Amino acid sequence: MIELWICGLVAVYAAIRIAFIKNNLLKLPFLNVIGFAVAGSLVLILKDPLSLAAAAAFFIGTTLESNAIASRIAGGKKE
Repeated sequence: MIELWICGLVAVYAAIRIAFIKNNLLKLPFLNVIGFAVAGSLVLILKDPLSLAAAAAFFIGTTLESNAIASRIAGGKKE
């Protein structure tokens, strides 16, 4: 149960940092941390073996999303 509390505290800390950071590019790593915490919490809460697959899918999806947003803000692909 302590592991779930740690994941929750990490997510809350990242959410507080996101709330106070002005630069959008600096927010993205903390957004990714929230994704890690949610994926970890899913595995810890759900005691089903399929929860690992659900958490992995959520983790991969949020990582791709934040990378796409960061790429778009940075100006996309340079040719």
